[in-house]
Amino acid sequence: MTGKLKTVSPVDGSVYVERPYAAPEDIAQALTRAVRAGEVWRDVPVAERAEVCARAVDAVVAARDDIADEITWQMGRPIRYSPAEVGGFEKRARHMIAIAPEALADVGIGDREGFTRFIRRQPLGIVFTVAPWNYPYLTSVNSVIPALMAGNVVILKHSAQTPLAAERYAEAFVAADLPTGVFQFLHLDHPSTAKVIRAPEVDFVAFTGSVSGGEMVEAAAQGRFIGVGLELGGKDPAYVRADADLDFAVENLVDGAFFNCGQSCCGIERLYVHERVYDSFVGGFADLVGQYKLGDPTDPETTLGPMVRAEAADFVRAQTSDAISAGAKALIDPSGFDTDGEGTPYLAPQVLTGVDHSMSVMTEESFGPVVGIMKVGSDDAAVDLMNDSRFGLTASIWTADKTAAVAIGGRVDTGTWYQNRCDFLDPALAWTGVKLSGRGCTLSALGYEALTRPKSFHLRTKTLG
Repeated sequence: MTGKLKTVSPVDGSVYVERPYAAPEDIAQALTRAVRAGEVWRDVPVAERAEVCARAVDAVVAARDDIADEITWQMGRPIRYSPAEVGGFEKRARHMIAIAPEALADVGIGDREGFTRFIRRQPLGIVFTVAPWNYPYLTSVNSVIPALMAGNVVILKHSAQTPLAAERYAEAFVAADLPTGVFQFLHLDHPSTAKVIRAPEVDFVAFTGSVSGGEMVEAAAQGRFIGVGLELGGKDPAYVRADADLDFAVENLVDGAFFNCGQSCCGIERLYVHERVYDSFVGGFADLVGQYKLGDPTDPETTLGPMVRAEAADFVRAQTSDAISAGAKALIDPSGFDTDGEGTPYLAPQVLTGVDHSMSVMTEESFGPVVGIMKVGSDDAAVDLMNDSRFGLTASIWTADKTAAVAIGGRVDTGTWYQNRCDFLDPALAWTGVKLSGRGCTLSALGYEALTRPKSFHLRTKTLG
C-alpha cells in the first residue's frame, strides 16, 4: 500500500491531519496482536473490564477541550457545540459499562432434577469497528465500549476525515492500562478496509456510514458467516398534528433538522404538518431558521458551520435547485448569509414548501441543511407519507395525545419512534433501523447480544437409577 491519509479541514481548506496508511505488514501484525490479546482479555472478570473502561472514559473526558477543537477543525461543527459530543460519549459509555454485569450474566432457565442448565454469553473475538466522521465519538462508542465490556478485542478504523478520534481512543486506553492489543486502531483506505473484513481473524464488523459503504461491508463479509452490524442513515420524518404545541415543535424541529449542518443520520429531513396549523408552523419555522449565523466554526458566535466538504454542499444545492425547478418554493434567501457560495462547503440553510415525493429532496438522503415541508389533512395521510421511504431509522410525532402517538407509532416503519422529541439517542433504548437504514442493534442490554455468542451448559449432576 502506498499513499497517505490527508484530512482537509472544511474550515479553511487546509490539510489538518496527515498520516501514512497502514501497510499490509501493519495489518497482519495488528491482527496477530489482537488474537493473542483476546485469549487473555476474554477471561478478565467483567468488573475488572469495567474499571479499565471507566478509566478510559475519564481520560477522554479530561481531554474534552482539545477533542472539541479537533472535531471542529476536522469536520466543521461550530466550536460552541463540539464539547457536547464528549458529554454524549461519556453518557453512552458509562451506561453500557453500568448495565454490563446484568446484560452479560448467565441466563438461568431453571434446573431439572439431576441437571443444571444455563446459557452463557461468550465474546466473539475480534470486533472491527468502522466509524464515520459526522459524530466521531458518539457513533464509535456504540460498539467500542460494549465490545470491550463483553470480552472482545477491538480494532477501530475511523473515517479519514476524523482520524484523530481513533488516536484519542488509543491514548485513553493506554492511560487506563488496558492490556496491549486489546484495543488498536488502523488508518486504512477502502481496499484495505475490505481486506480486514475478509481476514479470518475478524469475528464481527460494526459499520456506521452510507448505504454504499454498507454494501461494500456486506460484499467483503460474504461467505465468512460472521455478524455484521450496519447503521446506514435515514430520511427521517416528523409529523406535526393539529394539537401540537407549535412553539415547542418549531424550536425542536429546527434544531433537529439543522444541528450539525444537517449531517446527522437521525436528523429531520422531511416534515408533514396538519393543514389546520400548517401556515402558523411554516411561518415560525422559517423565521427561526433565518436566525442561524453561518460562518467560521471556530468563532463561538457561529451557529451553522460548513458541511464536511464542498462536494457534499453541492449535492444539497443540486437537490434544492431541482426541487425549485419542479415547483417548490424556497423560504430562505441565501443572500442573507455572507459566506454561502457555490463550490464551497459553506451552505445557507433552506426550507422548501410546495414539495412532493417526486422530488429527491423528499426521498433521498440529503445529509445537509435543507428540509421540505408538506401539508397533510389527516393522520392516515401522514403515516402513508412517512412510510413512503427506503429508509427507517427514526420518526417523530408532535402531539399532546400520548394514546394517538403510540397508536400511530405502531404503524410507522421505523427503528425509533418519538413523541415531542427528535434527533436524540437514549442509550437505555435499542438503537436500530429498518429498510436501508441498516440491520442489527446497538446500545441497551440488547446491544450486547450481537457482541456475544450464546453457549448452552447442560450439566448432569446426578445419575438417576
